[in-house]
Amino acid sequence: MIDTGLYLITDEHAMPHPQLLALVQDLTSHRLVSLVQYRAKTLPYDKQLAQTQALVEICHQNKALLLVNDNLRLALASHADGVHLGQQDTPITQAREALGPSAIIGVTCHNSLTKAQQAEAHSADYVAFGRFYPSNTKPTAPIAQVDTLRQAKHTLSIPIVAIGGITPDNGAPLLAAGADLLAVVGGILSAVNPRLTAHAYHSLFRMKDKH
Repeated sequence: MIDTGLYLITDEHAMPHPQLLALVQDLTSHRLVSLVQYRAKTLPYDKQLAQTQALVEICHQNKALLLVNDNLRLALASHADGVHLGQQDTPITQAREALGPSAIIGVTCHNSLTKAQQAEAHSADYVAFGRFYPSNTKPTAPIAQVDTLRQAKHTLSIPIVAIGGITPDNGAPLLAAGADLLAVVGGILSAVNPRLTAHAYHSLFRMKDKH
């Protein structure tokens, strides 16, 4: 079940895998991250499987969810909780058929409310809009508008994820506009103190709850 909070996306180039496992263990055990997405595009499949299985074990021990970036075979073999799909990836209907009704399926919608509505109609569990700010992870991704979040919040009944260059200093307007989760890559993986930074992100959600 996806609710609100910080959504961590891994980067195979950001840090050695043992360090990533320790980081995910720390953040999920302290309830600072409830959703993790394993994203690796260039590693051999057997290495991806071993890494995903290790992350699944950690996440499930700490009552967090682990999704795989567009790889149904990997998601099934690792017993991950679901997949995240881009616009050029596996169709939602195919992913749902392969993974079953209880799997979590998220879909990238860039800045398109229409794509988000279509994703919801095809059984997506959440949609992601972005990038909202300059991003080192996806520097050429299309820019998304904050107003798209407002429209989506009034139109959709599934959770909304905002992604793209989000920091504790610029995330508040996205939450105020309707984002339920903030997805981060470098904001956590490149932080000097990831746990302290995760706490800073969490303060944004606490401030939102007070309003």
